[in-house]
Amino acid sequence: MTTWPKAIAAAAKRLEAAGVHSPRNDAELLAAHVSGLKRAQLLIADAPTDLQLAAFEALVARRTTREPLQHLTGSAAFRYGELAVGPGVFVPRPETELLVDWALAHLPKGGIVIDACSGSGAVAHAIATERPDATVWAVEIDPDAFEWLESNLDGTGATPVLADATAAGTLAELDGTVDLVTANPPYVPFEIEVAPEVDFDPSGAVYADEAGLAVIQPLTVRAASWLKPGGWFGFEHDDTHGKAAPAILSVSGFTETEDHDDLAGRPRFATGRLGLSP
Repeated sequence: MTTWPKAIAAAAKRLEAAGVHSPRNDAELLAAHVSGLKRAQLLIADAPTDLQLAAFEALVARRTTREPLQHLTGSAAFRYGELAVGPGVFVPRPETELLVDWALAHLPKGGIVIDACSGSGAVAHAIATERPDATVWAVEIDPDAFEWLESNLDGTGATPVLADATAAGTLAELDGTVDLVTANPPYVPFEIEVAPEVDFDPSGAVYADEAGLAVIQPLTVRAASWLKPGGWFGFEHDDTHGKAAPAILSVSGFTETEDHDDLAGRPRFATGRLGLSP
């Protein structure tokens, strides 16, 4: 008889052989997803039914192709919430939580926030739920991703906007009034080799021309228009942009520019404050 621990151990070996970064973790999460049990309960749970075992093995087989775990379970954990994700939307990464930490520390009470290139709405969802006093707008250009965004922001108070965040007319009514702009734009240069899981993300949410800066440059200009003097802009970038990203902020009217590393010590996001009027 196959027990859940035996099935998980066998799956972990298959995932490890396929190059999955966290094979045991992924096997346990897939088993929990199929069984409806918590991971700790799987150790003492009844043996899986034939249907459960078949469903589990089918998901494991898909994961060996490096299809993202989050696509298989339909959700991604981000800070204190769970976001619905799947084909057509970028899966949020844990590193982005550092940008949220910074954003919350620089958001005044009752502040206005625009989250540009919002994708699944991970950043907007976190800010809106952790700071319900804020007014949050989430801008996303891709219609497929926007469907996920609308669903994830439902009930949070944040407002989803289907639009190009770099366009001058997008939320132009807010120009000069915004306290904080955040963004996780496409920024990976086309020549950079990425993990196989990234191939399942929409390419338009991952890659950008001009060495990965094609969206960051106009978005920085747009953020400067949205923000009030003294407002803050923070955005993620490729780890090759550690010097270029703060420089783009500086030439666009931002001061107090700084680049921030992720937990692995790689350049991850840049921040700046719009210059105060004399």
